[in-house]
Amino acid sequence: MDRVGDSGARAFGQDAPPRGRVAVVTGAARGVGRALAERLSGIGLRVALVGREEETLHRAAASLPSPSICIEADVTDRAALDRAAQQVADRLGPASVLVANAGIAAGGPFSRTPAELWQRVIDVNLIGSANTARAFLPQLGRTRGYFLQIASTAAFGSAPMMSAYCASKAGAESFAQALRGEVEPDGIAVGIAYLHWTGTDMISGIDDHPVLRALRQNQPWFARRVHSPAQVADWLTAGIIRRAHHIYAPPWLRWCQPLRPLFPALVSRTARRELRARSSGELATDTGVLGAGGHADWNAHAGRTHVGHRPGEQDGGTAPTGL
Repeated sequence: MDRVGDSGARAFGQDAPPRGRVAVVTGAARGVGRALAERLSGIGLRVALVGREEETLHRAAASLPSPSICIEADVTDRAALDRAAQQVADRLGPASVLVANAGIAAGGPFSRTPAELWQRVIDVNLIGSANTARAFLPQLGRTRGYFLQIASTAAFGSAPMMSAYCASKAGAESFAQALRGEVEPDGIAVGIAYLHWTGTDMISGIDDHPVLRALRQNQPWFARRVHSPAQVADWLTAGIIRRAHHIYAPPWLRWCQPLRPLFPALVSRTARRELRARSSGELATDTGVLGAGGHADWNAHAGRTHVGHRPGEQDGGTAPTGL
Protein backbone atom coordinates (compact mmCIF):
# COMPACT_ATOMS: atom_id res chain seq x y z
CA MET A 1 0.00 0.00 0.00
CA ASP A 2 2.99 2.31 0.15
CA ARG A 3 2.92 4.77 -2.68
CA VAL A 4 4.54 8.10 -3.35
CA GLY A 5 1.97 10.83 -3.92
CA ASP A 6 2.17 14.01 -5.91
CA SER A 7 3.21 15.87 -2.78
CA GLY A 8 6.03 13.42 -2.11
CA ALA A 9 4.35 12.00 0.98
CA ARG A 10 4.64 8.27 1.42
CA ALA A 11 2.15 6.01 3.15
CA PHE A 12 3.56 4.22 6.15
CA GLY A 13 3.74 0.44 6.14
CA GLN A 14 6.03 -2.38 7.15
CA ASP A 15 9.01 -0.73 5.44
CA ALA A 16 8.14 2.74 6.78
CA PRO A 17 7.45 2.56 10.54
CA PRO A 18 5.05 5.23 11.82
CA ARG A 19 7.49 6.66 14.41
CA GLY A 20 7.26 10.46 14.47
CA ARG A 21 3.96 10.56 12.61
CA VAL A 22 0.72 11.91 14.06
CA ALA A 23 -2.22 9.85 15.28
CA VAL A 24 -5.64 11.20 16.28
CA VAL A 25 -7.85 9.10 18.56
CA THR A 26 -11.40 10.11 19.43
CA GLY A 27 -13.02 8.88 22.61
CA ALA A 28 -9.53 8.88 24.11
CA ALA A 29 -10.44 9.80 27.68
CA ARG A 30 -10.97 6.24 28.86
CA GLY A 31 -11.24 2.59 27.86
CA VAL A 32 -9.96 1.39 24.51
CA GLY A 33 -9.34 4.93 23.26
CA ARG A 34 -7.05 5.73 26.16
CA ALA A 35 -5.23 2.40 25.94
CA LEU A 36 -4.73 2.85 22.20
CA ALA A 37 -3.36 6.37 22.67
CA GLU A 38 -0.85 4.96 25.16
CA ARG A 39 0.17 2.16 22.80
CA LEU A 40 0.58 4.44 19.77
CA SER A 41 2.59 6.92 21.82
CA GLY A 42 4.75 4.05 23.05
CA ILE A 43 5.80 3.15 19.51
CA GLY A 44 6.74 6.73 18.75
CA LEU A 45 3.68 8.46 17.30
CA ARG A 46 2.67 11.92 18.38
CA VAL A 47 -0.90 11.60 19.61
CA ALA A 48 -3.89 13.93 19.70
CA LEU A 49 -6.46 12.78 22.25
CA VAL A 50 -9.97 13.96 21.42
CA GLY A 51 -12.92 13.54 23.76
CA ARG A 52 -15.64 15.06 25.91
CA GLU A 53 -13.94 14.91 29.34
CA GLU A 54 -11.18 17.50 29.40
CA GLU A 55 -9.82 16.63 32.86
CA THR A 56 -9.76 12.93 32.09
CA LEU A 57 -8.09 13.60 28.75
CA HIS A 58 -5.30 15.55 30.42
CA ARG A 59 -4.74 12.74 32.92
CA ALA A 60 -4.56 10.26 30.06
CA ALA A 61 -2.06 12.41 28.17
CA ALA A 62 0.14 13.07 31.19
CA SER A 63 1.74 9.62 31.06
CA LEU A 64 2.37 9.48 27.32
CA PRO A 65 6.07 9.29 26.37
CA SER A 66 5.75 11.15 23.06
CA PRO A 67 4.48 14.69 22.36
CA SER A 68 0.69 14.86 22.64
CA ILE A 69 -2.19 17.30 22.84
CA CYS A 70 -5.69 17.10 24.32
CA ILE A 71 -8.71 18.55 22.54
CA GLU A 72 -12.15 18.66 24.14
CA ALA A 73 -14.63 18.22 21.30
CA ASP A 74 -18.03 16.70 20.61
CA VAL A 75 -17.80 14.50 17.51
CA THR A 76 -21.35 15.50 16.54
CA ASP A 77 -20.19 19.13 16.24
CA ARG A 78 -18.62 19.59 12.80
CA ALA A 79 -17.26 23.05 13.58
CA ALA A 80 -15.56 21.75 16.73
CA LEU A 81 -13.94 18.95 14.75
CA ASP A 82 -12.77 21.38 12.08
CA ARG A 83 -11.12 23.42 14.82
CA ALA A 84 -9.61 20.24 16.28
CA ALA A 85 -8.16 19.30 12.90
CA GLN A 86 -6.57 22.73 12.61
CA GLN A 87 -5.08 22.45 16.11
CA VAL A 88 -3.60 19.06 15.28
CA ALA A 89 -2.02 20.35 12.08
CA ASP A 90 -0.66 23.48 13.77
CA ARG A 91 0.72 21.83 16.91
CA LEU A 92 1.70 18.30 15.86
CA GLY A 93 1.55 18.18 12.08
CA PRO A 94 -0.90 16.54 9.66
CA ALA A 95 -2.49 13.30 10.83
CA SER A 96 -1.27 10.01 9.38
CA VAL A 97 -3.55 7.84 11.55
CA LEU A 98 -7.15 8.64 12.45
CA VAL A 99 -9.14 6.37 14.77
CA ALA A 100 -12.90 6.96 15.04
CA ASN A 101 -13.35 5.36 18.43
CA ALA A 102 -15.82 7.69 20.19
CA GLY A 103 -19.01 5.87 21.08
CA ILE A 104 -21.79 5.59 23.63
CA ALA A 105 -24.56 3.08 24.28
CA ALA A 106 -28.05 2.95 25.70
CA GLY A 107 -29.93 -0.09 26.87
CA GLY A 108 -33.58 -0.91 27.23
CA PRO A 109 -36.68 -1.52 25.12
CA PHE A 110 -36.92 0.70 22.05
CA SER A 111 -40.43 1.80 23.02
CA ARG A 112 -39.25 2.96 26.45
CA THR A 113 -36.00 4.62 25.39
CA PRO A 114 -36.44 8.40 25.04
CA ALA A 115 -36.18 9.44 21.41
CA GLU A 116 -33.51 12.02 22.27
CA LEU A 117 -31.27 9.38 23.81
CA TRP A 118 -31.82 6.87 21.01
CA GLN A 119 -30.86 9.52 18.45
CA ARG A 120 -27.85 10.62 20.50
CA VAL A 121 -26.37 7.12 20.27
CA ILE A 122 -26.76 7.20 16.48
CA ASP A 123 -25.39 10.73 16.29
CA VAL A 124 -22.23 9.93 18.28
CA ASN A 125 -21.46 6.47 16.94
CA LEU A 126 -22.37 6.91 13.27
CA ILE A 127 -22.69 10.59 12.40
CA GLY A 128 -19.75 11.37 14.71
CA SER A 129 -17.56 8.92 12.83
CA ALA A 130 -18.47 10.51 9.51
CA ASN A 131 -17.84 13.99 10.92
CA THR A 132 -14.44 12.84 12.20
CA ALA A 133 -13.47 11.44 8.82
CA ARG A 134 -14.67 14.56 7.01
CA ALA A 135 -12.60 16.88 9.22
CA PHE A 136 -9.35 14.94 8.84
CA LEU A 137 -9.51 13.46 5.32
CA PRO A 138 -7.58 16.39 3.81
CA GLN A 139 -4.70 15.67 6.19
CA LEU A 140 -4.85 11.92 5.53
CA GLY A 141 -4.73 12.70 1.81
CA ARG A 142 -1.50 14.64 2.27
CA THR A 143 0.12 11.92 4.37
CA ARG A 144 -1.40 8.95 2.52
CA GLY A 145 -2.70 7.96 5.90
CA TYR A 146 -4.94 5.40 7.51
CA PHE A 147 -8.48 5.76 8.86
CA LEU A 148 -9.66 3.16 11.36
CA GLN A 149 -13.35 2.84 12.16
CA ILE A 150 -14.05 1.10 15.48
CA ALA A 151 -17.02 -1.19 14.96
CA SER A 152 -18.27 -4.13 17.00
CA THR A 153 -19.61 -7.64 16.77
CA ALA A 154 -22.90 -5.90 17.57
CA ALA A 155 -22.97 -5.40 13.79
CA PHE A 156 -22.94 -9.19 13.32
CA GLY A 157 -26.17 -9.99 15.16
CA SER A 158 -28.29 -7.21 16.62
CA ALA A 159 -29.21 -7.76 20.26
CA PRO A 160 -32.66 -6.79 21.56
CA MET A 161 -32.58 -4.00 24.17
CA MET A 162 -29.61 -2.49 22.30
CA SER A 163 -31.27 -1.26 19.10
CA ALA A 164 -29.53 2.12 18.84
CA TYR A 165 -26.08 0.74 19.60
CA CYS A 166 -26.38 -2.16 17.16
CA ALA A 167 -27.85 0.02 14.42
CA SER A 168 -25.09 2.59 14.84
CA LYS A 169 -22.30 0.03 14.73
CA ALA A 170 -23.75 -1.66 11.65
CA GLY A 171 -24.02 1.76 10.04
CA ALA A 172 -20.46 2.68 10.98
CA GLU A 173 -19.20 -0.53 9.39
CA SER A 174 -21.13 0.20 6.19
CA PHE A 175 -19.89 3.80 6.14
CA ALA A 176 -16.26 2.68 6.38
CA GLN A 177 -16.72 0.09 3.64
CA ALA A 178 -18.17 2.71 1.30
CA LEU A 179 -15.51 5.27 2.19
CA ARG A 180 -12.74 2.77 1.47
CA GLY A 181 -13.63 2.56 -2.20
CA GLU A 182 -13.71 6.34 -2.52
CA VAL A 183 -10.39 7.22 -0.90
CA GLU A 184 -8.09 4.31 -1.75
CA PRO A 185 -7.22 5.83 -5.15
CA ASP A 186 -5.84 8.78 -3.17
CA GLY A 187 -3.58 6.52 -1.13
CA ILE A 188 -5.73 6.53 2.01
CA ALA A 189 -6.36 3.13 3.56
CA VAL A 190 -9.53 2.42 5.57
CA GLY A 191 -9.78 -0.25 8.22
CA ILE A 192 -12.66 -1.60 10.28
CA ALA A 193 -12.04 -3.01 13.76
CA TYR A 194 -14.47 -5.53 15.19
CA LEU A 195 -14.39 -5.56 18.97
CA HIS A 196 -16.03 -8.27 21.06
CA TRP A 197 -16.32 -8.37 24.86
CA THR A 198 -13.92 -5.70 26.07
CA GLY A 199 -13.39 -4.85 29.74
CA THR A 200 -14.36 -1.18 29.77
CA ASP A 201 -16.91 0.46 32.02
CA MET A 202 -19.45 -0.37 29.32
CA ILE A 203 -19.56 -4.04 30.33
CA SER A 204 -18.62 -3.97 34.01
CA GLY A 205 -22.16 -5.00 34.96
CA ILE A 206 -23.01 -7.21 31.99
CA ASP A 207 -24.16 -10.13 34.13
CA ASP A 208 -26.75 -7.90 35.83
CA HIS A 209 -28.69 -7.57 32.57
CA PRO A 210 -30.78 -10.74 31.98
CA VAL A 211 -30.94 -10.63 28.19
CA LEU A 212 -27.30 -9.71 27.64
CA ARG A 213 -26.18 -12.19 30.29
CA ALA A 214 -28.08 -14.94 28.46
CA LEU A 215 -26.56 -13.98 25.11
CA ARG A 216 -23.08 -14.19 26.56
CA GLN A 217 -23.70 -17.43 28.44
CA ASN A 218 -24.95 -19.09 25.27
CA GLN A 219 -21.73 -18.34 23.41
CA PRO A 220 -18.86 -20.86 23.30
CA TRP A 221 -16.45 -20.60 26.23
CA PHE A 222 -13.76 -18.85 24.21
CA ALA A 223 -16.30 -16.27 22.97
CA ARG A 224 -17.32 -15.35 26.52
CA ARG A 225 -13.86 -14.18 27.50
CA VAL A 226 -13.52 -10.48 28.32
CA HIS A 227 -10.36 -8.88 26.97
CA SER A 228 -8.65 -5.92 28.61
CA PRO A 229 -8.46 -2.55 26.83
CA ALA A 230 -4.67 -2.94 26.80
CA GLN A 231 -4.90 -6.26 24.94
CA VAL A 232 -7.39 -4.83 22.46
CA ALA A 233 -5.11 -1.83 21.96
CA ASP A 234 -2.24 -4.19 21.09
CA TRP A 235 -4.36 -5.85 18.40
CA LEU A 236 -5.47 -2.49 17.05
CA THR A 237 -1.92 -1.15 16.98
CA ALA A 238 -0.66 -4.18 15.04
CA GLY A 239 -3.43 -3.64 12.51
CA ILE A 240 -2.71 0.08 12.23
CA ILE A 241 0.95 -0.59 11.46
CA ARG A 242 -0.14 -3.00 8.70
CA ARG A 243 -2.84 -0.62 7.43
CA ALA A 244 -5.17 -3.58 7.71
CA HIS A 245 -8.58 -3.54 6.04
CA HIS A 246 -10.00 -5.56 8.93
CA ILE A 247 -8.84 -5.90 12.53
CA TYR A 248 -10.39 -8.52 14.78
CA ALA A 249 -10.22 -8.21 18.55
CA PRO A 250 -9.85 -11.04 19.39
CA PRO A 251 -8.26 -12.48 16.21
CA TRP A 252 -10.49 -15.57 16.03
CA LEU A 253 -13.41 -13.31 15.06
CA ARG A 254 -12.17 -13.36 11.47
CA TRP A 255 -13.58 -16.89 11.17
CA CYS A 256 -17.04 -15.57 12.08
CA GLN A 257 -17.37 -13.47 8.95
CA PRO A 258 -18.64 -16.31 6.72
CA LEU A 259 -21.19 -17.24 9.40
CA ARG A 260 -22.70 -13.78 9.78
CA PRO A 261 -26.00 -14.66 8.02
CA LEU A 262 -26.71 -17.13 10.86
CA PHE A 263 -26.16 -14.77 13.77
CA PRO A 264 -29.38 -12.69 13.72
CA ALA A 265 -31.52 -15.82 14.04
CA LEU A 266 -29.36 -17.28 16.80
CA VAL A 267 -29.34 -14.05 18.78
CA SER A 268 -33.09 -13.57 18.35
CA ARG A 269 -33.88 -17.09 19.54
CA THR A 270 -31.87 -16.69 22.74
CA ALA A 271 -33.16 -13.19 23.42
CA ARG A 272 -36.78 -14.16 22.78
CA ARG A 273 -36.58 -16.85 25.43
CA GLU A 274 -35.23 -14.42 28.01
CA LEU A 275 -37.63 -11.64 27.13
CA ARG A 276 -40.61 -13.92 27.61
CA ALA A 277 -39.42 -14.70 31.12
CA ARG A 278 -39.28 -11.02 32.13
CA SER A 279 -42.05 -8.56 32.81
CA SER A 280 -42.13 -5.23 31.03
CA GLY A 281 -41.52 -3.55 34.40
CA GLU A 282 -38.30 -5.50 34.94
CA LEU A 283 -37.03 -4.64 31.48
CA ALA A 284 -37.88 -0.96 31.87
CA THR A 285 -35.56 -0.64 34.88
CA ASP A 286 -32.59 -1.26 32.60
CA THR A 287 -33.38 1.69 30.30
CA GLY A 288 -30.86 4.50 30.08
CA VAL A 289 -27.47 5.70 28.94
CA LEU A 290 -24.73 3.28 29.85
CA GLY A 291 -21.23 3.56 31.27
CA ALA A 292 -19.27 6.49 32.70
CA GLY A 293 -18.30 7.82 29.28
CA GLY A 294 -21.88 7.65 28.10
CA HIS A 295 -23.06 9.53 31.17
CA ALA A 296 -20.45 12.24 30.61
CA ASP A 297 -21.51 12.71 27.01
CA TRP A 298 -25.24 12.62 27.72
CA ASN A 299 -25.04 15.04 30.63
CA ALA A 300 -23.01 17.50 28.56
CA HIS A 301 -25.39 17.14 25.63
CA ALA A 302 -28.51 17.40 27.78
CA GLY A 303 -27.16 20.48 29.52
CA ARG A 304 -26.42 22.16 26.21
CA THR A 305 -29.78 21.34 24.62
CA HIS A 306 -31.81 21.84 27.82
CA VAL A 307 -33.35 18.41 27.64
CA GLY A 308 -35.41 18.12 30.80
CA HIS A 309 -35.15 14.37 31.33
CA ARG A 310 -31.68 12.86 31.48
CA PRO A 311 -32.03 9.14 30.87
CA GLY A 312 -29.55 7.00 32.74
CA GLU A 313 -29.13 9.16 35.83
CA GLN A 314 -31.37 6.65 37.51
CA ASP A 315 -28.98 3.76 36.99
CA GLY A 316 -25.33 2.87 36.63
CA GLY A 317 -25.93 0.39 33.85
CA THR A 318 -23.40 -0.79 31.33
CA ALA A 319 -23.45 -1.90 27.74
CA PRO A 320 -21.47 -4.34 25.63
CA THR A 321 -18.75 -3.67 23.12
CA GLY A 322 -19.87 -6.87 21.45
CA LEU A 323 -22.93 -9.03 20.93
